[in-house]
Amino acid sequence: MLASLGARTFTETFGALYRAVDLAAFLAESYSEARLASYLCHPRAAAWVMEAQREAIGYALVGPCDLPHPEVTALCGELKRIYLLKDWRGDGRGSRLLQTALGWLEAQDFSNLWIGVWSENHGARRLYERQGFVKVGEYDFCVGEARDREFILRRDRGRG
Repeated sequence: MLASLGARTFTETFGALYRAVDLAAFLAESYSEARLASYLCHPRAAAWVMEAQREAIGYALVGPCDLPHPEVTALCGELKRIYLLKDWRGDGRGSRLLQTALGWLEAQDFSNLWIGVWSENHGARRLYERQGFVKVGEYDFCVGEARDREFILRRDRGRG
């Protein structure tokens, strides 16, 4: 269910940006059941699924940070993914899901929190900035041959 929901929400949000062959290969790798199981088996990872009308409509995934930044250590936590289906956005559900995920990360012994966000996702960037995150780096996020500029954001403990 989580693999299917992840692929569907990513496609709804960003699918139009990519060639079909690149998107299909990316989804097969990044949203496979095996890949998600490897995240969820980590003792310092967690996931939440939001439901409405008996349907999974969104999710958040958190765990140890693996963003490509020289200050990332094993003590860093990351909001890895947070998505809602487009028909369920705009009524505060995403903010509640974000607060749940960030609250859980804050309650763990992570030294600070990290998020990767697409440079052109201005709404998400503003939301994360309001949560105390600041830009500390950039990297290329690859979907097949496409290379997107991804911003790396960090928030020190207790700054939310």
